[in-house]
Amino acid sequence: MSSETPYNYDTLSEAVNDLIRRGYTADFLIMNEKDCLICHNNNLELSPEEFVIDEVHRFEGMTDPADESILFAISSSVHNLKGLVINSYGADFGYRSSKLVEHLRKYL
Repeated sequence: MSSETPYNYDTLSEAVNDLIRRGYTADFLIMNEKDCLICHNNNLELSPEEFVIDEVHRFEGMTDPADESILFAISSSVHNLKGLVINSYGADFGYRSSKLVEHLRKYL
């Protein structure tokens, strides 16, 4: 993943809409208990080795800068799939310890 992206967004919704338009259509959730990303629509579980992070975008909360969201645009050549992971980026994200979170934190 390149830390430089030609895409800059003012809001999370603007980023999500554009990324969907660019083919990132799967919705992923972080499953810390299983150390994977899960996509309910495709009934898939992706381990950190099965995907790459193409882009990372951060957004501060409107009223509280501590309410930060982070958007990961990911792709998996193994499953021929592109999608999004949206997560709050607060103290709890920094203190979790798992292979998956360590993989994601490399891009923060």
